[in-house]
Amino acid sequence: MRLEEKNSTHPVLAWMRYRLRKAKERDRRSERYFEAASRFLWPWRLHWLVAFAAFVALLDYGSTYAVLELSGKRYLNEGGPLASWALEKGGFGGLFLADVAAVSAISLAALFMRLIFLRFGFKGFARAAFVFLLIPYVVMAVVAVVNNMVLAYL
Repeated sequence: MRLEEKNSTHPVLAWMRYRLRKAKERDRRSERYFEAASRFLWPWRLHWLVAFAAFVALLDYGSTYAVLELSGKRYLNEGGPLASWALEKGGFGGLFLADVAAVSAISLAALFMRLIFLRFGFKGFARAAFVFLLIPYVVMAVVAVVNNMVLAYL
């Protein structure tokens, strides 16, 4: 490789570095808005969100047990395909393991995303990714608990 060829790629690399630096500056400016949105959704400590997700999953498991076993309504069944399969294959023990696996998987994904953003120095995006991954699961689990309670006692 001649010296001219080696130096001819340098302006391209310099331009790429410049564009990356500008993108990082732009992201830094918007980071605070994502952090503010995540604090609006979950203003408490992040480890409490994981504990709350686990608690809601336990409530979902308990309410599913109540509606399927204790209500006496034999025409009801589990609506979720994974939970239905786990219940069919392993009973309520299998359903419990499926719930633990679901909460663990979503929590680990949230933690992994948080660590990636923290590694690149984006503290606000790290918090937002963690909250935005766990909150939808928590909301859907709360809806499932309410639905199960309505079905069990009405």
